[in-house]
Amino acid sequence: MASDAYRISGVDLDVMDDVKDRIRAFAAITHGPEVLDSGGSFAGLYQLAGYSQPVLVASTDGVGTKLKIAAHLNHFESVGQDLVTLNVNDILTQGAKPLFFLDYIAFSELDAQSMDTLMRGITWGCKEVGCALIGGETAQMPGTYSKGELDLAGFVVGAVERDRMIDRASMKSGDYLVGIASSGVHTNGFSLVRRVFNIDDNPSVLFDRYPELNHQLGEELLVRHRCYYPLLAPALDLVSGLAHITGGGLPGKMPAILPKDLAAEFQVGSWPVLPIFEIIQREGSVSRDEMYRVFNMGLGMVAICNESNLERFQELLPESVVVGRVIKRDGETQVFLNDG
Repeated sequence: MASDAYRISGVDLDVMDDVKDRIRAFAAITHGPEVLDSGGSFAGLYQLAGYSQPVLVASTDGVGTKLKIAAHLNHFESVGQDLVTLNVNDILTQGAKPLFFLDYIAFSELDAQSMDTLMRGITWGCKEVGCALIGGETAQMPGTYSKGELDLAGFVVGAVERDRMIDRASMKSGDYLVGIASSGVHTNGFSLVRRVFNIDDNPSVLFDRYPELNHQLGEELLVRHRCYYPLLAPALDLVSGLAHITGGGLPGKMPAILPKDLAAEFQVGSWPVLPIFEIIQREGSVSRDEMYRVFNMGLGMVAICNESNLERFQELLPESVVVGRVIKRDGETQVFLNDG
């Protein structure tokens, strides 16, 4: 009787052991010779090689309440990829190559199929950028989450040679702001999205269709967060700044890479705003300013290039678009969104 006490409380250790074995199998797919056998210890081992003056660059983040959309649709593969991608994009802004990744997954009730699709997404995300999944934590916490829901966080460590870090020192007035398109809402602003469409009270709206979209609303909201590492890695030497446009939008994220004496002036209309943002703004009666403070509005990454590097940068990234200029700062405002 006593041996069943933990299972009765909501945690089946035999099932959890099976889950952990499956996770280890997924992780092994991402391993190269630099991942060392930990001998079953409590930590992953990674041998850093090939650098003369390595600087380690780390980031941690989660996919936010996009998880609720995934739970409503019981589709976790894309958010698994998102978890890797958003963290890799963050360290990319320092010029770093991703080395290894760890995840944290917590839930109340285990759904083996959902866990498999989630781990498949995380594995694909790691394989896409040559990143090893070397560990993590899987926790069953009965009563903490609703049925079908889980909590998810990711941690990535990358490296860059000290003399190849993206250096803001060369940034100056007159440099170009060059935008690279987002794939959709990515992983930010979903609390507002859920309110606009009343998704929590009426999940069936996720199956609605809008004329502007080629698929159902739920499919659009689960479009994966675009990964910029393979695209930008060959062009990192040509930029003096990279901003990953996530929560806070252009006004919130650009100041992180701008020196105090410079500002960013964007020409709204120089890049396409995706239909999903127009739908959110219309359906929720959201102001233009708030839209730009919450969402990426079609720009997932913004690079800063000087005039001599611009042509080469755009040769390497033909889809990139000049969306504005760096200007001298005059006052408190550091990001301007000019129409037309």
